[in-house]
Amino acid sequence: MIEYWPAILVGSLAVYSWKILGYLLPESFSRQRTVVDLANQLTVGLLAALCTVETIAGNQGASFDSRIPALGVAAILYWRKVPYLVCVLAAALVAAGLRYILHWA
Repeated sequence: MIEYWPAILVGSLAVYSWKILGYLLPESFSRQRTVVDLANQLTVGLLAALCTVETIAGNQGASFDSRIPALGVAAILYWRKVPYLVCVLAAALVAAGLRYILHWA
């Protein structure tokens, strides 16, 4: 898992630099459709990679525990345009329920 962190840090710095550049660049440049699309895709890609690494990767490799079904529930609810807070709470309830019922870690 340690080999993923340099990529995550580089991606984080890239996204953060886009934020800083947004304040430094002229508004005409930062309002261009291609620039907005690229910034949005970088942010979503970084978040997806971070969720995947933190959900699937365990100490000894890939693991299946309560986080994967919880992430699936959150993804389906978010896809159905349910408010973000409701998605997070539903995922937390699924993870807690599975951990309680199945004694998963």
